[in-house]
Amino acid sequence: MITLHALGRVHPFVHGETRDLRVQWALEEMGLTYEVRGWDHTAGETTGLEFSAISPFNQLPLIEDDRLVLTETGAILHHLAEKSGRLIPDDAEGRAHVRQWVFAALATVEGPIQPLKLMDMGAMGNPGETRKFLVSWTHRVLGNLNRRLEGRDWIATGDFTVADLLLASVLRQIRHDDLMAGYPNVAALYARAHARPAWRRTLELYAERLGTTVDKVE
Repeated sequence: MITLHALGRVHPFVHGETRDLRVQWALEEMGLTYEVRGWDHTAGETTGLEFSAISPFNQLPLIEDDRLVLTETGAILHHLAEKSGRLIPDDAEGRAHVRQWVFAALATVEGPIQPLKLMDMGAMGNPGETRKFLVSWTHRVLGNLNRRLEGRDWIATGDFTVADLLLASVLRQIRHDDLMAGYPNVAALYARAHARPAWRRTLELYAERLGTTVDKVE
């Protein structure tokens, strides 16, 4: 049995923004049997000794799969894809491309997007000129993604993989902005990924876990 360690309680300000959504979405897509262990972030559980023993950076999510404990969403998603044989191709070249785009989503694409999101949420103080820099960087990344996606439905292979799931999750951080408006190929991948039934199930499970409603986490 896989145990997903995720948020059981967190400030409503970040509902819908947390990375445990990515892993639960993958589990739902892959049809793996799992249970959720919720941690109360607001009560300080994620900085306590019990959690520190399994999470090197005191961060969620993480999974336990028998005796294996894994943190970091990219590593978790790739492990689950390998374990299930879902959302990853059979051939070596296809798998290499999936790995490439998993790393790209987290390193290259999320590089400017996450701090821009945090800045717009008010978590980084007065943005000043830094926001202009991050917006410019984001546009450069989105432009490159848009070029890659010309004539393609998905980023790594011809099928939906964990790389698309992760990329769509990263892009979700700019969903309240209009930054994707000039990049139709990127916007199409984003919409296509989030139209999948497993994503809707994930949102419903997430909202139930945090005691809120789907409309407040979409």
